[in-house]
Amino acid sequence: MSENRRILLVEDDQSLGYLLSEYLEMKDFDVKWVKNGVEALLEIEIYPFDLAILDVMMPEMDGFTLAREIRLKHSDTPFLFLTARSMKVDVLKGFSLGAVDYLKKPIDEEELVVRLNNLLERLSIGRELHKVKPLMDQSIGSYVYSSHLHELRHEDGSIQKLTQRESDVLNLLLEHKNELCSHKELLNTLWGKSDFFSRKSLNVFVSHLRKYLSKDTSIRIENQHGKGFIFRLDQS
Repeated sequence: MSENRRILLVEDDQSLGYLLSEYLEMKDFDVKWVKNGVEALLEIEIYPFDLAILDVMMPEMDGFTLAREIRLKHSDTPFLFLTARSMKVDVLKGFSLGAVDYLKKPIDEEELVVRLNNLLERLSIGRELHKVKPLMDQSIGSYVYSSHLHELRHEDGSIQKLTQRESDVLNLLLEHKNELCSHKELLNTLWGKSDFFSRKSLNVFVSHLRKYLSKDTSIRIENQHGKGFIFRLDQS
């Protein structure tokens, strides 16, 4: 099976886990199914995954806690939530933790495959760009940004790890440094859609980047209402 379609499915429901893992295997995904967050972290330590599908309500470690651990220790592993918890506050919490999508149960298996293929295709954009561009560190004020490592290193020695999606957003903003990067370009390039939740998710990631870059007052990510964002870097 294709190595770049390796999926970690974290689902404690025996029937649903079996159904989804079998169906995704039939659709040429290489699936590892585990039933709780503790098992999931062990698997990620051993094997690389292109995408993790996380249930929220699980024994031993819930999906939100698992997401925090993935972001902290394996920030290059993108994840989405597949859960019956569909309240707006839960969806926004999922995106605030760095999720690339939030799918609500019950979901049609064919729809899930389409969504996964679209997500994997868009997540590969940054990786494909790395194949074309030299993997060079980039100076941003008092920071050094390593896009291939998903790291921001400050001159004080501190290192901030970024998720894949945070790196993708930062890369696009830097491509338009000191000029407008439109909502349309950001959303269509990285999410493939422009709806309420993708826009909210984009705002969350921009908020994260502002926080990470806050040690340098010469750096600003300005919101142009209804238009997009401008990454400002004052030159001394």
